[in-house]
Amino acid sequence: RICPVKKGLDSRPNFVLIMVDDLGIGDVGCYGNHTIRTPNIDRLALEGVKLSQHIAAAPLCTPSRAAFLTGRYALRSGLASSGRVPVLLFLAGSGGLPPTETTFAKRLQKQGYTTGLVGKWHLGVNCVSRGDHCHHPNQHGFHYFYGLPFTLFNNCVPGQPVDVLADVEQVLRSLSQLLGLGLLTLVCLRALGLLSVSVGLLVALTCLTAGGVAVWYVPFRFLQTWNCIVMRNQEVVEQPLVMETLAERMLNEAQHFISRNAHQPFLLFFSLAHVHTPLFNSPAFAGKSRHGVYGDNVEEMDWIIGQVTETVDSLGLANNTMMYFTSDHGGHIEDPQRGGWNGIYKGGKAMGGWEGGIRVPGIFRWPGRLPAGRVVDQPTSLMDLYPTLRHLAQDTEADRPLDGHDLMPLLEGRSRRSEHQFMLHYCGSYLHAVRWQPPDCDSVFKVHYVTPVFSPAGTGGCSDQEFCSCYGDQVTSHDPPLVYDLLHDPTESRPLSPANERRFAEVLRRVDEAVAGPVTRGPRTQGPEHGVPNQMSWDHILWKPWLQPCCGTFPFCGCQDNSRPPG
Repeated sequence: RICPVKKGLDSRPNFVLIMVDDLGIGDVGCYGNHTIRTPNIDRLALEGVKLSQHIAAAPLCTPSRAAFLTGRYALRSGLASSGRVPVLLFLAGSGGLPPTETTFAKRLQKQGYTTGLVGKWHLGVNCVSRGDHCHHPNQHGFHYFYGLPFTLFNNCVPGQPVDVLADVEQVLRSLSQLLGLGLLTLVCLRALGLLSVSVGLLVALTCLTAGGVAVWYVPFRFLQTWNCIVMRNQEVVEQPLVMETLAERMLNEAQHFISRNAHQPFLLFFSLAHVHTPLFNSPAFAGKSRHGVYGDNVEEMDWIIGQVTETVDSLGLANNTMMYFTSDHGGHIEDPQRGGWNGIYKGGKAMGGWEGGIRVPGIFRWPGRLPAGRVVDQPTSLMDLYPTLRHLAQDTEADRPLDGHDLMPLLEGRSRRSEHQFMLHYCGSYLHAVRWQPPDCDSVFKVHYVTPVFSPAGTGGCSDQEFCSCYGDQVTSHDPPLVYDLLHDPTESRPLSPANERRFAEVLRRVDEAVAGPVTRGPRTQGPEHGVPNQMSWDHILWKPWLQPCCGTFPFCGCQDNSRPPG
């Protein structure tokens, strides 16, 4: 039985940060959805502050989460890709959040907070050897970790379509088949006496063929084992993961973390696996929504959030706990059966400039401190959590340059204006758009330098290739750029021109000046900060067997989680 807790003299608040995966802003009731039931999220908004222009720093998981945790654009930490792979694809790659980076968990840990992460990480594990855990959550300020060091992929469920470099796998498979066919041909010709082939050559070709088969078969055919695992701190406790019980276990872990740390300041980052594909099929929610399996998942996610809220409230922690709810980026619109809805906003996941890929829910609840039912219609960012938490934790130590701002003046109503005059919108390492809110008016101008080429044309997405690309012949560069006023045209459907906007030339000039500033250090793209390796290069992304987390003796990895949360 959970009993209420009386707080001591420490006036610093607790933090419960809830991030869902791939949720569209239009999937939530308080953001305009009238057919999917989200009463618990709606309750947070009624009892707290809702942000209507809350912006992810990137339209995909890895870079968005890096920016959220560090308060800085992902390109500063080397996690903004300039190639075809925009997120980490293998758990046994060497890329990830650099050990030199600072997260809000590290800062709060130094201030005496007990910190925990339950759920998805997707920011790397090892650098040089299996077990160095250089990118692991424990090395980035989290005392406790339980969950997915990687993410959910279709490969986590047998029978689902492959979504990790499927074309590369096909090429490698075809090459190995050609090698095998060539070897078989040579053996037959030699056996028939039609061709003189040395045994040494046949042995070499056999080894080459076997190596070719291993290169594609081992990494790709066993992806469920390699990528889909559960860890408790640095121990692999389930490999491969069991989807049927994952949601229940993660909720249980989050509730236990709150209850066992109720007597001291704590930070919980609850990073849900919902509603990323493959979707859950929980019997209690299956077939209950009006929107198929995806709607069932959204409603289950809302129920989980209600359970966490009830835990906070039943322990008597509500008045001293800031709760926060968001999504890492917009919904995936290319798959209408399994993807989210981004409301009135154009575009979706993987689109760096259009609002649908980056405008996300943002809700804060802190009874007694934040006014109930307040709506903030100002540009805010997921990167703002870092400086906000630092401020509330009374952390006054010097820090490196940040791209986020303390949200408390806006949340409490002490300020009417966001400190974000400019926001840069990257697709990988490519700058696609910039927004500017002039200090003398309420308009928010959006300047698009690059937009994705939709395929099929006119569909509003890139279903021909699953995701829109960030560069090359799959994008359109605009000169002059496209300009919209989001205040009057949030759907980005009526571009401005000198004929209908008197400030048109000023908007372009001011935004170009911001682009040439210290953040971008280049005309339209940039690499990581000086001394920070590019974590998204092929040598960091590809599977390395010596880095593979494993329960058991590699490569015979396998175990089932029968453990329980710490008491």
